[in-house]
Parts: sequence; structure tokens; C-alpha cells
Amino acid sequence: QVRLVESGGGLVQAGGSLRLSCGASGSILSINTMGWYRQTPGKQRELVAAIQSGGSTNYADSVKGRFTISRDNAKNSVYLQMNSLKPEDTAVYYCNTALGDGSITYGRWGQGTQVTVSS
Repeated sequence: QVRLVESGGGLVQAGGSLRLSCGASGSILSINTMGWYRQTPGKQRELVAAIQSGGSTNYADSVKGRFTISRDNAKNSVYLQMNSLKPEDTAVYYCNTALGDGSITYGRWGQGTQVTVSS
């Protein structure tokens, strides 16, 4: 089981952009689905975006058209480009290995990276 480390979070004004990175300790070539998730205090962790090994992607309705997920198997990394950020995007963001469309995860959760969007 690979260990995942998220980075790239920070404080940004509404309308700004951030690019999150998720580095794996081993190869992700054989991992069918990689996903980005987020959680705010008092709420359940939710799926933000997922990408399958063939390149197909799916997004939460709230981020469609603003966020883009990508993966680089050669670098064992997954990325989340976040544009037109809104205060409601504020959360801790995590990546994980998953099944199918990303709704079922099976890896160990990492520390995550904090994204704060100011209004």
C-alpha cells in the first residue's frame, strides 16, 4: 500500500488559483482510481474529483468547470488544479486510492493540505 503526501495548499483570495500535488511512495501505475477529497470541521469527507487509469474523470457538481484533476504515473503523482476559488472551497484536501468513480477509498488517509479561501 503506497503512502500519499499532499502539498500545495495555502491561503488565497476568492477568484484565485492553487495547484495541489499528491506524491506517492511507490508506483501508482497499477492503481485504477486516484481521488481528491476534502473535509471541513463537522462535516463528512467528500469526493472532489477522481481520475481513472484510462484518463476518465469525474467531479463533484460544486467544482465542475473550475477544478481539473490529472495524474502523472511516471512521477507517481496526482494533481488538482483549482481555479476561480470560492470561500466554500475552504477545507483540508486529501488524496487517496479508490475504486471505480472514487466514491469508495481503500488507502490510508494522509495529513492532507489546508486550503483557505478568503472573501
